[in-house]
Amino acid sequence: MARDPLTKEGAERLREELARLKKVDRPKIIAAIAEARAHGDLKENAEYHAAREQQSFTEGRIQVLESTISGAHVIDISTLNAGSRVVFGATVTLSEEETAAHTTYQIVGNLEADIKHKRIAVSSPMARALIGQEEGDVVVVRAPAGDRAYEIVSVEYI
Repeated sequence: MARDPLTKEGAERLREELARLKKVDRPKIIAAIAEARAHGDLKENAEYHAAREQQSFTEGRIQVLESTISGAHVIDISTLNAGSRVVFGATVTLSEEETAAHTTYQIVGNLEADIKHKRIAVSSPMARALIGQEEGDVVVVRAPAGDRAYEIVSVEYI
């Protein structure tokens, strides 16, 4: 079975989320359920049903995180020595050919991708086009609005 790659930092973020869910969120939900039970009739108690729904969501997320962390292949990108070649974990600065706009992305595992923080999944079209390329190369990425060309300005392993 293939193991999903995670950066060392991504694995740490997932561990922190897991710890917060177990040590902070779970006890709060248990207290909310106990308080709602004290109000009496559970059939018509909206607070109780909301707390149970939140408990179900939290327990599901805990299971997903535990499974993910235990089955992940954690890669320390600081030990990679790929030079100017783009590989998993690279932080790549791109210049769009048409607009000359610069954008920086880090290529991370599927489980830690977050476009708000400029982390793209290794399986995304952008990352697949970049993997194996080097600084100065021009890559074409197929997008729904059409093909886009990007020049790789820099590759870093931070």
